[in-house]
Amino acid sequence: MEPSISNKYKLGPKIGSGSFGVIFHGTDVLTGEEVAIKHEHVETKHPQLMHESRVYKILQGGTGIPNVKWSGICGNKLSLKSVLMLADQMIDRIEFVHSKSYLHRDIKPDNFIMGRRSKDNEVFIVDFGLATKYRHPSSYNHIPYRENRNFVGTERFASKNTHHGIQQSRRDDLESLGYVLIYFLKGSLPWQIKAATQKKKSEKVREIKDSTSFEDLCHGCPIEFACYFHYCCSLHFDTKPDYGYLKRMFRSLFSREGLKMDYVFDWTILKYQQSVLAAPPARALGHVAGTSTQETHVAANYNRQSGGEERSAGRFPEQKSVAKVSAVSKDAKLSSSKPMRQPRDLPIQASASNRCKDTLVLDKSSPSPETIDANPKAVQEIQTELKNSSIVSSKARAHLLVGIVKMYESFIKSFKSMSLSNGENFQH
Repeated sequence: MEPSISNKYKLGPKIGSGSFGVIFHGTDVLTGEEVAIKHEHVETKHPQLMHESRVYKILQGGTGIPNVKWSGICGNKLSLKSVLMLADQMIDRIEFVHSKSYLHRDIKPDNFIMGRRSKDNEVFIVDFGLATKYRHPSSYNHIPYRENRNFVGTERFASKNTHHGIQQSRRDDLESLGYVLIYFLKGSLPWQIKAATQKKKSEKVREIKDSTSFEDLCHGCPIEFACYFHYCCSLHFDTKPDYGYLKRMFRSLFSREGLKMDYVFDWTILKYQQSVLAAPPARALGHVAGTSTQETHVAANYNRQSGGEERSAGRFPEQKSVAKVSAVSKDAKLSSSKPMRQPRDLPIQASASNRCKDTLVLDKSSPSPETIDANPKAVQEIQTELKNSSIVSSKARAHLLVGIVKMYESFIKSFKSMSLSNGENFQH
């Protein structure tokens, strides 16, 4: 997942640093605008960034004063959908490690990474530097229960028993995973604090963990997360966890929320938005330079009848010259069409005809032109020929040209009669 700030700005390379923060190059995810991002760690002893942002806002509008786009605390929250899809795989990874008689003992967000390319939806578990065996690999005899053990792991995500010096077992890895999931959902944990020394910080973290009930910790989250913690803490030291039960519980929540297991994570959407911004803008369908809405309708109608020979989206084929009808007015005149070039044989593809249909749907709201009658038999023969062949045959092209000529003659007659009845001159 690419780093971002509040899902609004993509974090780029570092461009500077000082005593009170680090400055990065950034890009607005939606507009592509380049910005500078000043970052200050949330646990800085003497934070100044929020004060600085207030000063910027007071000075805003002055010559030579940067414009502040956004300021705040970035918690990197994830949606419930992403957290549940991650949880399903993370429980699987921990179960596999345990099946090989090992404990991880350092479950935290940094030790789970996403794959790349064909495995970009797959969660990997890493960093086994603190891993240790909890049972004999062949006899499966569990290690004995012990107390007064040295602390091993990361304080923010370690289990309560680990803080109290109790020997770790499988239940502790799962409890740590629970803290990771809540961290993903809320963006922070209650015991993320500052202290004068590391020893005082460790003591304070332990006190807050002990005094925080799982209901308070999971406040605002679905009840399944509190149930997860209660289950993990109910396990005896050497009890094998029911990993399947935990996965079923989260999958049930997933279904109840009406979510879809499509592996579209929050960062998948972010990457898609960035790719759309990076792609060149598509040429709009509908109005073409020098043509009216009515003219576009006629061209689209002809394009559909001819089998969609042109493959380029957003423009009509050059060889399909159509009588140009200017916007409805009293002084309307018929411009002469260009000679039609011999069309090349091109395969008929569903995508081409679909584009024509899309064009017609998009233009439905505009006034439709007067219908021009063509030879029904010729049109029927063209459609039959196109359906029975993947290549536009010479016979189909001949019928096509005849049909266009008749359409053109019919239009000339109707327009001429209309002009003469109004007493207006007609030139051809």
